[in-house]
Amino acid sequence: MSGTRLQVDGRSVYVGNGSGHPDIEAESVVFVHGAGMDHTVWALPARYFARQGLRVAAVDLPGHGRSEGPPFDSVDDMAAWLGEVLDALAMPKAAVVGHSMGSLVAYRFAASTIDRCRALALLGTSAPMPVTDPLLNAAKDNHHAAIDMANTWSHSTGTLGSNANPGIWMLGVGERLLERSAPGVFHADLTACNTFDANSAEASIQCPALVIAGNDDMMTPARAGLDVAQSLPDARVVRLEGCGHAMLNERPNEVLDALIGLVGA
Repeated sequence: MSGTRLQVDGRSVYVGNGSGHPDIEAESVVFVHGAGMDHTVWALPARYFARQGLRVAAVDLPGHGRSEGPPFDSVDDMAAWLGEVLDALAMPKAAVVGHSMGSLVAYRFAASTIDRCRALALLGTSAPMPVTDPLLNAAKDNHHAAIDMANTWSHSTGTLGSNANPGIWMLGVGERLLERSAPGVFHADLTACNTFDANSAEASIQCPALVIAGNDDMMTPARAGLDVAQSLPDARVVRLEGCGHAMLNERPNEVLDALIGLVGA
C-alpha cells in the first residue's frame, strides 16, 4: 500500500492511502490499527475505498510501522494526535474506523470532536478494555510470551488452519507483525488499553456508528461490543460467527461488506 509522510509535532508520520489518487474534495475515511500493529492490517478496505474514489488515511501510530516514536501510552493522547494528522492532511471531516486499541482511539476522537467524525466503526471493541496482568507483565519485559498470548487469544480455534482467502497463514501473519514492534511499543499500547476511561469523553457521540463483534472473540468478548453499541444513539451491530478478535484476518470480506454499508462507496 502506498502512502505519504507528514511532519506532526516535529516527528515523521506515515499514512497509507490505499494507492488511491482521489479528488481533494472527496469524502474521507481514516483507519486506526490495534496494539502492536500498523497500517498494513487495513490493506483490503483501504484499497477498496481508495478505488471507489474516497480519500483514505491508514495511519501508523507513533512508534509503529514507519512512524517515528516514541509511542503514546494514553488513548487520549493518540486521539489528540489523530486530530493533528487530519489537520495536516486537510481532512476536516472523516469516517473513522478503528480495530481493538484503534477502536478506543476512534471512540475518543468521535466523542471529543463531534463535528469532525461523520461516521464511526468500532471493530473488536470494549470500553473499558482491561488487559490481563500476565500479558501486561510479559510485554513490559519485552518477552515473546506476550506475542504468543495475544496472537493465540486473538484467533478463534475453528479457523487456525484455514482461511476463505487463499495464501494466508493467520497465526504467522499476526506473529510476524507483532515481532516487528520496537521494544516497549506493545507494552505502551496495552497500558493505553488498560487505563482507558470511557466515561471521560468531553461530549457524546452523535454520528452513525457500526460495531463489529466476533462471536468467538477472547480478547474483547462480543457482549462487550454489544454494550458499547447500546451506549451509542445510532449504532448498528454486525456479529461474525466463528470469528475471533483478529477479524481482519479471519473474516476480511465480511468486515469490508459491513464497512461499505457505513462508510459508503
